[in-house]
Formats: sequence, C-alpha cells, structure tokens
Amino acid sequence: MERPLQLSWRNVEPSDAIAARVRAEAARLERAWGRIVGCAVTLEAPSRHHRHSDSQYRVRIELSVPGGRLVVGRDPRRTRTHADLYLAVKTAFREVRRQLQDHVRCLDGRVKAHLSPAQGAVVRIFPKDGFGFLATADGREIYFHQRSVLRGGFGRLRVGSAVRFVEEAGEEGPQASTVVQVWVRRGAQADVGGATA
Repeated sequence: MERPLQLSWRNVEPSDAIAARVRAEAARLERAWGRIVGCAVTLEAPSRHHRHSDSQYRVRIELSVPGGRLVVGRDPRRTRTHADLYLAVKTAFREVRRQLQDHVRCLDGRVKAHLSPAQGAVVRIFPKDGFGFLATADGREIYFHQRSVLRGGFGRLRVGSAVRFVEEAGEEGPQASTVVQVWVRRGAQADVGGATA
C-alpha cells in the first residue's frame, strides 16, 4: 500500500489482538491485489451511555484503489456476527474482498468463465441472516448471499424456488453469484437437484 493502514477506535477499547487481525486481513487484501493505495478501518461500538450486553459492533472499511474507492460499513443487523468484534471484522473484510474482486474484474475487462448460467433450486434459506443454499442439477449444495440475488429478489425466494446462477470459487468453497429466480409456467415443473417448483 502506498499509504499505511489507518485504524480508528470509537467507543471500543483498543485491543492488540483485534489490531493484529485487522493488519493481517489488510495484508491479505494487498497480497491478492498489490495496487491498493490505502486502507482505513474504523471499529465502532454504541456510545458508552447506550452500551448494553447485546451491543452490535460496526466495522467501516474504506479501501482506496486506482479508479475509485470501495466502502464497507452499514449499520449492522442484530446478529451474533456483529455482537463479536472479531467476527464483525472478519465479515467486513470478506465483503470488501468481494468488492475488490469485482473491481479488479472490471478494470481487467475480464468476463467470468461460465458463459451460460447453471440452474438450481433453493433448498435452504435464512432470510434474517441474508443467505441460503442452492441444489445443483448434479446434487451439490452451493452457498449464496442476498447481495448475489439480482434485482433485489432475495425476499421473494422460497425453498423450492427455481433459479439460474453463475458458480464461482469462494473462500470456503463454491458459491453462487448473479442469482436470478426462474418463473415456471403453470402446469410446467422444474426439476433441479430433486426439488420442484
């Protein structure tokens, strides 16, 4: 990085272990793509007079890159992930890593290797947590995140919904991107991975 990592703490007691985790995650980003200009990370908890046992941490990451700036940091939903600062940091860096991969693809003008989308069906969905799993035609289960569902369609997906998707390699195995629900005409059935819609 051209500029050193900036780490800020707001209503959070500084921790050497968390700082080391942030530095390690930032170094991992830089190894993935060496053209990062700078990285600013803010770790935040509710103000001291609003703090209670189920406080939700907020992690904001601003990544300066040629051609723009990538920002991660929304107000967290009440989940166990954001109640643990270590997990909140890990989740935020996973999201900025995904944005960086998309940015690099755009800069390079690369097209994903899969020319035609695969078909599958939703087999498990967790609306409150924002993710689910698809069954492929060959019987595998593939993770997908609500951000991967196009046109804001995550809320319309149900178990059994037929979808088209592009499979790509994720950090923890295959994952689906560009997920689009396939509407099946009345009287017709879509049989994918043993699920019908």
